[in-house]
Amino acid sequence: MGIFQRFARLPLKSTYIWSLCPQYSTALTAAGRALIVRSSQLIQHCCVHSRGLGASPGNPGAAPPRLPFSRVTQEDLAFFRTLLPGRTITDPDLLKSSNVDWLKTVEGNSEVLLRPKTTEEVSQILRYCNRRNLAVCPQGGNTGLVGGSVPVFDEIILSTSLMNQVITFNNISGILTCQAGCVLENLSNYLEERDFIMPLDLGAKGSCHIGGNVSTNAGGLRLLRYGSLRGTVLGLEVVLADGRVLNCLATLRKDNTGYDLKQLFIGSEGTLGVVTAVSILCPPKPKSVNVAFLDASCMSLLEKHLKLTNPITESPFYIVIETAGSNATHDEEKLHKFLEEVMTSSLVTDGTVATEATKIKALWSLRERVTEALTHEGYTYKYDISLPVEKIYDLVQDVRGHLGDLAKNVVGYGHVGDGNLHLNITSPSKDPALLAAIEPYVYEWTSDWKGSISAEHGLGLKKRNYIYYSKPSEAVALMGSIKAMLDPKGILNPYKTLPDNIQ
Repeated sequence: MGIFQRFARLPLKSTYIWSLCPQYSTALTAAGRALIVRSSQLIQHCCVHSRGLGASPGNPGAAPPRLPFSRVTQEDLAFFRTLLPGRTITDPDLLKSSNVDWLKTVEGNSEVLLRPKTTEEVSQILRYCNRRNLAVCPQGGNTGLVGGSVPVFDEIILSTSLMNQVITFNNISGILTCQAGCVLENLSNYLEERDFIMPLDLGAKGSCHIGGNVSTNAGGLRLLRYGSLRGTVLGLEVVLADGRVLNCLATLRKDNTGYDLKQLFIGSEGTLGVVTAVSILCPPKPKSVNVAFLDASCMSLLEKHLKLTNPITESPFYIVIETAGSNATHDEEKLHKFLEEVMTSSLVTDGTVATEATKIKALWSLRERVTEALTHEGYTYKYDISLPVEKIYDLVQDVRGHLGDLAKNVVGYGHVGDGNLHLNITSPSKDPALLAAIEPYVYEWTSDWKGSISAEHGLGLKKRNYIYYSKPSEAVALMGSIKAMLDPKGILNPYKTLPDNIQ
């Protein structure tokens, strides 16, 4: 049965996967752009060991020397235990998971984990730490990929995991206000019960916190339709380094009074303040279309290591799309027109449809479990790049040629709609020679094509010294001035985001 026949009777919600014709395998160029343009609602689906290392020209991602912060004393612990009885963690076994990032490539040596429940507790913690010159690492779900959510040395870990309450939800305006430690998937479930959805969806939704999403300006599946968090976040409550609470927790769609201060903290990775609450505009469900792409090498790894089955014929590229709508007849008409165009233009060679929840989940697993499959290949160097759509796969091919036999695998997957490429390079083990061949080559290539070296994961520890590939020195200097104004002692998430030496 042909792909058009398979799509002839689509229910209200469906998921399907397509393979692209071989003649378009060199890159997602004009054909890829046509595929995106013709569906105006397509949306994306979207090792540094810190101790004992110092950043150098040959290894800019390594940790710099420890700054002269105070060290935690028994008096400090007594204060924290009084403020947070039972929520001041010093057991090394309990601290271990919070000291290591999700990729297990960055490890700190914090001796204290604090778990506040309220904004007032966060305020008292930071007021005390600022006075004592104690460095603090804010931590949400710890799902980041650039070492931004774990301590580099012995910074106090301030976890938002217990700040997990929904404060209010307006079922007319769709505005949700919640604490920063709410897990994204829990918020999604809460909203779906009320016929709304979150404006973002991520592969890490089962662990990531909304405060961390905001602090890194996370992208994810729904960015193309609903925009970035810079547009959907209406207000924030933030605790500054000296303990002051900045309450900009607005619930208005329009507020044109003065500077939009919340934008300073969206994407600042906890270096300017600790986000404690968020108000966010949530769209009604469903009316969404999602798209992701992965290459044949990714599919091979999924089949090899995770025993996932490719439901369609072999192809250089695969695109996963999920559609949902409120008017089945109208949605079906639009989809049929779209399918006629892509079939006529030979953009699509094969496809399959899933309508049951279990089958839909199985298709999305092909996209969401690529990272897991890569872990079976040894050590993985991961790059989150934003490029013009017509160049999104050229980088993968050029890196393959550049590295040759140095790398075990060079694969690419990501979000077609917004040009976000996840470039992954594997080797049997950590290899300094391979890293030297990758960096700064990848960043230079990205800069040459006016891309961004970080599309959605931030800069963290690993990319901080590469910021000049995406931002002019004047902009970085201004960032440094803002940091100095809001956090003059530099206690908030030190060694992250900003370069070691600001030009």
